[in-house]
Amino acid sequence: MTDSDTPLAGRVAYVTGAARGQGRSHCVRLARAGADIVAIDACGPVAEHNGYAHARPEHLAETTSLVEGEGRTILATEVDVRDLEGQQRVVAEAIEQFGRLDVVVANAGVLNWGRLWEISAQQWQEIIDTNLTGVWNTVKATVPAIIDAGNGGSIITISSAAGIKAVPGCGHYCASKFGIVGLTNSLAIELGEYGIRVNSVHPYGTDTPMGNDVSMYQMFADHQRFIHSFSPGALPTDSLAAPDLVSDIVVWLAGDGSSLVTAAQIPAEKGYLKV
Repeated sequence: MTDSDTPLAGRVAYVTGAARGQGRSHCVRLARAGADIVAIDACGPVAEHNGYAHARPEHLAETTSLVEGEGRTILATEVDVRDLEGQQRVVAEAIEQFGRLDVVVANAGVLNWGRLWEISAQQWQEIIDTNLTGVWNTVKATVPAIIDAGNGGSIITISSAAGIKAVPGCGHYCASKFGIVGLTNSLAIELGEYGIRVNSVHPYGTDTPMGNDVSMYQMFADHQRFIHSFSPGALPTDSLAAPDLVSDIVVWLAGDGSSLVTAAQIPAEKGYLKV
């Protein structure tokens, strides 16, 4: 392989929610670009009200196998992003093993449905704790190591199209994803002096267990006006987008080709936000 084939050679990337879906895709694509991988996932129940099955240990094992198949080393650990001390332990182990940390992909997140005044306090808290506080935990655990490495770096938060254009039926999810934008932009300013860039990515309609959650259909059946807030976008849409297409953007943000890009919200939604 040439340097152009492996633009992230010698770098180490930390990915949350890595067992399957977008997280797995990001791990594999970053590894293909030359990075060694630090991967975490809860691999168990996260939110009681989710309409789709949770990740399991065998999913993370498959991610491990796929990364190793790309010829890279991976440190994979079952840790929930809500566990700050657990993430800090993983980062310490990663530094001991790899000696550096360059890229963070704060990907872990959950989604469930309900009108804001009808969801329970537990349902609200599970979404905020995982999607927003979980990202803050990831930032707190990883940023000191990236600064200490002294190589600059790239932090990529995975928000959502619903983090820019709020939609009905999942206001708690929207609140968490809008919160990620504020966190991202503030962090980009704070880390600029260290040459560390921070950007958010905003997917929509992705072919993952979350994206295939059929419980949303009941929400639309009960409240048919809500469907008008979910346009297919400007480009032709035959199906949900493959996670690998989002990973194209993640790999670009991780590398030097996006060196001028920070505090940006990168859409990955076929123009949905403009329709």
